[in-house]
Amino acid sequence: MARRMIPLFYFLVSVVGLINVALASNDGVGKGVVGYDSYKVYRFYKNNGTGDLIKDMVLPLTDDFNVWTHNKNFIDIMIAKEINLENAKGIENYNYEVMIEDVYTAISETVPKKNENRNNNDINHQQESFDVGKINMDNFFFKEYRDLETIYVWLDLLKRSFPDLVNIETVGETFEGREMKAVHVSANNRTMNPNKKTVVITGGVHAREWVSISTACWVLYQLLARYGVYRKDTKYLNALDFLIIPVFNPDGYKYSWTTDRLWRKNRQNTYWPNCYGVDIDHSFDYNWVSNDNFPCSEDYSGEKPFEALEASSWNNYLNTTKGEYQIYGYIDLHSYSQEILYPYAYSCEAVPRDLENLIELSYGLGKAMRNKNGKKYQVLSACQDRGSDLTPGLGAGSALDYMYHHRAHWAFQLKLRDTGRHGFLLPSDQITPVGKETYAAIRYFCDFVLNPDL
Repeated sequence: MARRMIPLFYFLVSVVGLINVALASNDGVGKGVVGYDSYKVYRFYKNNGTGDLIKDMVLPLTDDFNVWTHNKNFIDIMIAKEINLENAKGIENYNYEVMIEDVYTAISETVPKKNENRNNNDINHQQESFDVGKINMDNFFFKEYRDLETIYVWLDLLKRSFPDLVNIETVGETFEGREMKAVHVSANNRTMNPNKKTVVITGGVHAREWVSISTACWVLYQLLARYGVYRKDTKYLNALDFLIIPVFNPDGYKYSWTTDRLWRKNRQNTYWPNCYGVDIDHSFDYNWVSNDNFPCSEDYSGEKPFEALEASSWNNYLNTTKGEYQIYGYIDLHSYSQEILYPYAYSCEAVPRDLENLIELSYGLGKAMRNKNGKKYQVLSACQDRGSDLTPGLGAGSALDYMYHHRAHWAFQLKLRDTGRHGFLLPSDQITPVGKETYAAIRYFCDFVLNPDL
């Protein structure tokens, strides 16, 4: 145990310096951001049908709206407050409630501490101070969401602090020239892991889902800090390799900090001027179909599979750089809804090759998360979450389906907290509890991979 404490201490002290410098140098990040002070989020329940909701009721009033999520139970829509939806014709036919009364206030709970004299388009960072004598990961790095530059420097610090366990690898380059980084974590124990059994974890495919990124970082840190200290966690790194991509969409994530907190896609050019970005999770070449959406749409799939540079780079990285690694598990972190999704997303008629194990594993993951923090995660097929059973094509080209069909024995998408009261704008005080319940699920999954008869 003592062997781990010295490098860990220096790592923690280094991170204190990193965050202080980052907060000082990034003072004013967010100036000029898209304002959301005049928006609220409604939830319409599907127990009495919402099939024509947008066409019949929303579009006649405004085109200034955004569908946050939709599944078999409900649809969440952000809409301008000036649109008096309560008085809309036909509203009495729908069962609905207001989930978020003021979107801007919800945004303010996700950004790092800022000055009190802010205005709608001025998000200022406030210098944080840390007591080195009271350092732990709960109260500084994971106290707030962190921007791309801070996360990337933090990854470099992990490499310096755990050189025998960590390699930082470049998956590819984004449209705006940023590196897409993977963290390869392994004890390189080829006696215990001769076949290079590997678990892959991705976060941040959609830029606005900040908690997926902080959670990937939490899992990464726990694997490293617990190695050599706890028997089970030590076994995981001895018997498995891990490929963790905390920020799958670096351009989009950067943009969500500087300009538009609710940006979803990447930032590459499309055929239509001033409409940027492809939805990465509609770009993978497995049952890909064009969704015929206008390029300004948040669900725009591109004009061909792998048009999203991040998806194309990932394909090359997995099949070339890591071609000899045996991917036993893939876990794709998203938000929100508190759901555990198993393949397939593209169709509810397609039957996975290992359906019984997928369902058993899904419920096991959910139980591990519930036992940690008491939060219930619903288990369902990804096609039901995507609405593919009602509208074919909504689940096409997903990373989940691609990984399950091409590389991974078992694959899941975890849609993290919450169930809609905050939606994509989960307050930063929930970073740690979400990290803890997700790491409990990762441990359960690793136990299964190492002993499938459990």
